[in-house]
Amino acid sequence: MGQDFTRIAEVQAILEALPGPDGAARTAAEARNAQLTKPPGALGRLEELAIWYCAWRGNERARIEAPQIIIFAGNHGVTAQGVSAFPAEVTAQMVANFQTGGAAINQLAQCYGARLDVHALALETPTADFTQGPAMTEAEMVAALRTGWEAVDPASDLLVAGEMGIGNTTSASAILHLLYGGQAGDWTGQGTGVDAAGLALKTRVVRDAAALHGGATGLEALRRVGGRELAAMAGAILRARTLGIPVLLDGFICTAAAACLHSAQPGALDHCLAGHGSAEAAHAPALARLGKVPLLALGMCLGEGSGAAIAIGVMQGALACHSGMATFAEAGVAAG
Repeated sequence: MGQDFTRIAEVQAILEALPGPDGAARTAAEARNAQLTKPPGALGRLEELAIWYCAWRGNERARIEAPQIIIFAGNHGVTAQGVSAFPAEVTAQMVANFQTGGAAINQLAQCYGARLDVHALALETPTADFTQGPAMTEAEMVAALRTGWEAVDPASDLLVAGEMGIGNTTSASAILHLLYGGQAGDWTGQGTGVDAAGLALKTRVVRDAAALHGGATGLEALRRVGGRELAAMAGAILRARTLGIPVLLDGFICTAAAACLHSAQPGALDHCLAGHGSAEAAHAPALARLGKVPLLALGMCLGEGSGAAIAIGVMQGALACHSGMATFAEAGVAAG
């Protein structure tokens, strides 16, 4: 089928026919790495990252010159349960802050030369309270996925998907509980700073969601307990794969959205790296389930794509060394 969709089943079909990395580019990048003017393995994980990136870009001497950061914002009906320390109005207020350049992500995007786009998804219409029924209808889910899909610039060469949405750590916790089981408390943390009573309430909400939606996996889990911004992130991550654009996953919420793609089709996140390990306690076990080792561990839990944005610099450094360094032959240095 083509790469357009109007139903969730069509998204699943795209997932089942994803392109892989370029094996010839990987082999050539490995050969180049072996000839660079440095001892073997001296750049540590940067060497592995550069080779991985070159394979996905189909270019043995790739560079990162056009990174894109996209922030998706959505509101959640589950906030009516009192799961957040902040009111839902903060979502729209922070979107305005992004648009006027006042947030952390604006500074980081500028620092690393990244294009920054912001998409607010029907903030005036929160998703349904997922303790009472599915968060989204199929049409709402598809619309959110399409927002993410269409937001990706085909000319970009690295993608970071970020989010803003009061209540979305509860949504992310519910997704991971559905996908990976265990106890509700295993996947539930303080988010924006709820107190002990708030954490207990949030955990109960996640437990109630699992009781209502138990058995939902993949894209259905995203529809039932996700949010529009999580679905949009999933759509963007999927679109990047079809375009051969590597992705840096952000924190807990982005990881939960991505996990739905992995649940729907193992290998769907092979073009993704974990940009950082969040301070949200359940982020590490979620990444472990996906087989992702974060590039950075800075104790961050801001969202907005901020942790992954800093990892853009790591990737740029890895590719600058790999593609810019001289080989032993070019430099006239004895290889030993």
